[in-house]
Amino acid sequence: METSMAVDIGRQALWVTLLISGPLLLVGLVVGLLIGVLQAVTQIHEMTLTFIPKILAVFATFVFLLPWMTITMVDYTISLFNQIPTLFR
Repeated sequence: METSMAVDIGRQALWVTLLISGPLLLVGLVVGLLIGVLQAVTQIHEMTLTFIPKILAVFATFVFLLPWMTITMVDYTISLFNQIPTLFR
């Protein structure tokens, strides 16, 4: 196996990881930012007010995007398995 092939496989793995985790992290960031602004405006600093909406929003996003995430991961895995015969020539 050549070095460029190994680097390409690693790059693809990182890209798929970013693609799958990105929407969940983005939703958590946006909800956290909105809750932070709400807490700053109302001066209510309750710790559970931060965690519960984030958990619910990320979970709802996860349930909504689960089919797409599964298809993306399966496609990557299939392409990785299809590359195996060409790796050890």
